[in-house]
Amino acid sequence: GWKVSTKSGSLSYILPCNRLPVQLMSQVRVYTSNGQKKDLGSEDTDGSARGETLHKVETGQDTTNAGQKQSSPKQPIQVKVKAVLKKREYGPKYTQNNFITGVRAINEFCLKSSDLDQLRKIKRRSPHDDTETFTVYLRSDVEAKSLEVWGSPEALARERKRRKEAEIKYRENLFRNQRLLWEYKEFFGNTKPRSSTAAMFFKGPGKVVMVAICINGLNFFFKLLAWVYTGSASMFSEAIHSLADTCNQALLALGISQSARTPDPSHPYGFTNMRYIASLISGVGIFMMGAGLSWYHGIIGLLHPHPVESLLWAYCILAGSLVSEGATLLVAINEIRRSARAKGLSFYQYVVQSRDPSTNVVLLEDAAAVLSVAVAATCMGLTSLTGNPYYDSVGSLGVGTLLGTVSAFLIYTNTEALLGRSIEPEQLQRLTELLESDPVVRAIHDVKATDMGMSKVRFKAEVDFDGRVVTRSYLEKQDIEQLLQEIQQVKTLEELEAFMLKHGENIVDTLGAEVDRLEKDLKQRNPDVRHVDLEIL
Repeated sequence: GWKVSTKSGSLSYILPCNRLPVQLMSQVRVYTSNGQKKDLGSEDTDGSARGETLHKVETGQDTTNAGQKQSSPKQPIQVKVKAVLKKREYGPKYTQNNFITGVRAINEFCLKSSDLDQLRKIKRRSPHDDTETFTVYLRSDVEAKSLEVWGSPEALARERKRRKEAEIKYRENLFRNQRLLWEYKEFFGNTKPRSSTAAMFFKGPGKVVMVAICINGLNFFFKLLAWVYTGSASMFSEAIHSLADTCNQALLALGISQSARTPDPSHPYGFTNMRYIASLISGVGIFMMGAGLSWYHGIIGLLHPHPVESLLWAYCILAGSLVSEGATLLVAINEIRRSARAKGLSFYQYVVQSRDPSTNVVLLEDAAAVLSVAVAATCMGLTSLTGNPYYDSVGSLGVGTLLGTVSAFLIYTNTEALLGRSIEPEQLQRLTELLESDPVVRAIHDVKATDMGMSKVRFKAEVDFDGRVVTRSYLEKQDIEQLLQEIQQVKTLEELEAFMLKHGENIVDTLGAEVDRLEKDLKQRNPDVRHVDLEIL
């Protein structure tokens, strides 16, 4: 016979024998080589035999070759058979244990709040920061209630269609209703306090933009009069420059007001990027209106020169423009310095990273305005001294080139911001270290932190959680003696399954609470982080 002993994982055996004992949880049976089956008995109901060693069956005598030689007793094969639960097929539409909120139940199944009072209410951990728990319902109960109320799935589908049509009609009439409400306020007077949107234009970037609009509007008017009086190409470029600045800053004001809108279902992350969109359009406008017309007028002046009239009034208007543009530039510089100091950045970093696009546009436009006034005054002075009108045309080309440079910088920085650039590596490292230093986290992977604009950061990472720490966190909140009694009362597979399902769901809830805690810590220690997405590996 064979006397080789082999072990493989949980399956251990000794070869060969003609009887195979098998122990399956509560019963041991012996299978002989002739196909007969013998019962060796069952374990006691209290499970006392569970955990004992496998039975050993001594084999009889056997003969080899001519039967002259008697074989020694052979060792039995020992087999450990695992008892596993039968896999349950849930199907693609399994909703027995799915939860649904009250708002969704009312909207999707056309129910009333009174209908939900009769259903089972379940308290679950809230996904929102302002509440710890909220009430949900079993989806199967809601579906059964909707069929009870409406009678059939067809009737429920008809009611959904009717409500959808009513919603579409309401949206179509929304503009008309808003117009009627506006007319009503104008007729009876608006006694409400000043809205937050209007208050934005009395401080910060809104204040800078409004000051720039007023000053550039006046500059455009006086420069236009000077150009009509003198016919100077440089003065025409300056008038166009002031007009472009006024229009662009009006566009910036529109972007600031739109960015203050509250998020809606169509735009869940809000309208913050409207400032960048307005600044981008402003940069394109400067290039087309300011630089383009200045180049055009300068080239025409070179091709068809004509004498320039008295430039005295032009010099006076340029001097006044220099003072006013310089005042606006100082307002923008002070605002950027204050904001950069609050963010811990240098003045240059704050401007290059386009942290505040509206103030950046005002800063660059006014800086270009001051330089262009100096260029225009220099070229007009050379024309007055030499009588050569070509200097004036060259000044127009210089102003156009300056405006083109500013517009290219604005287009680049705002495009980068709209594409969703990453935050600074140092800031990303601090966020990573905060997560990795938590005991519940084993490792983090695929870390992304995107600057959404206006000091709002979205952080995403895949987190490998330590299941032992999570389970220990759950056990710390339990009565260990009571939990031990529950374990000792488990006798059957059904009781074991019920025990594991109960505590398994609670452990998953504990994991969700740990995720919420980590997200809260990230937001508290880094106020710029507004949205956190932690994916569980």
